[in-house]
Amino acid sequence: MSDLDVAVDNGVATITMNRPEARNALSEAMRSDLAEALHDVEQDAAVRCVVLTGAGEHFMAGGDVKNMAKGLEGKPPEQIKKEFLFRIHDLHPIMFAMRRMPKPVIASCRGAAAGAGVSMALACDLIIASEDAFFTLAYCRIGTSPDGSSSFHLPRAVGIKKALEIALLGDRFDAQTAKDIGMINFVVETGQLAAETEKLARRLADGPTHVYGNTKALFYRSLESEFESQLQAEAEYFADCASRTDFREGVNAFSEKRAPIFTGN
Repeated sequence: MSDLDVAVDNGVATITMNRPEARNALSEAMRSDLAEALHDVEQDAAVRCVVLTGAGEHFMAGGDVKNMAKGLEGKPPEQIKKEFLFRIHDLHPIMFAMRRMPKPVIASCRGAAAGAGVSMALACDLIIASEDAFFTLAYCRIGTSPDGSSSFHLPRAVGIKKALEIALLGDRFDAQTAKDIGMINFVVETGQLAAETEKLARRLADGPTHVYGNTKALFYRSLESEFESQLQAEAEYFADCASRTDFREGVNAFSEKRAPIFTGN
């Protein structure tokens, strides 16, 4: 059985981390397969929205700590450092792919999102969680600092003081708290997560996909851009959108007082 499942249905690609017996903890195979799957759906013009979720009762409980412990046995510090540098860098193509993806990426979370599970969810564009979901950055509890881009995304989502509280204390908090502090977008009834995720994904998949890609690029570059360069980018992206089919459909639908039918182009 694969550590990752990918299913595409009517414009929505659902990528499922599939190690339920280990709370979907990241394995080496999962890291590799996830990077490849994200590349594939990025290149697939039929895919207009991506959902990342976990099999079973949990989203993802971080790295495989048991295997980490085994990997430390009998090794000098220099060797451990070398191996973990490689291991952490191995995560980066996943984060780059989700940021670069010219279509919306949704994290759909139930149960535990811990350590790298929090990092993975934060790297998505939107996060929807069931009421029974819980979050903990947890790295400090195993004696290490965060990875997986959480040190970039979390302070920007919740502010530096709250981010440091979450990282330094390693406390567990529920989905409603995560929403209240601006870490996630939506909280839904536990039994409705799949249906509400499908509804959100369907709404995005039926939208102007190229516009969403440009909007993602604009908002993410704004985190590091100067004012003048951001305004220039806005002008260029708007003009690009205006030259496309969906803009013509959108303005015509507005004039005709009907709902637009976007093709994603």
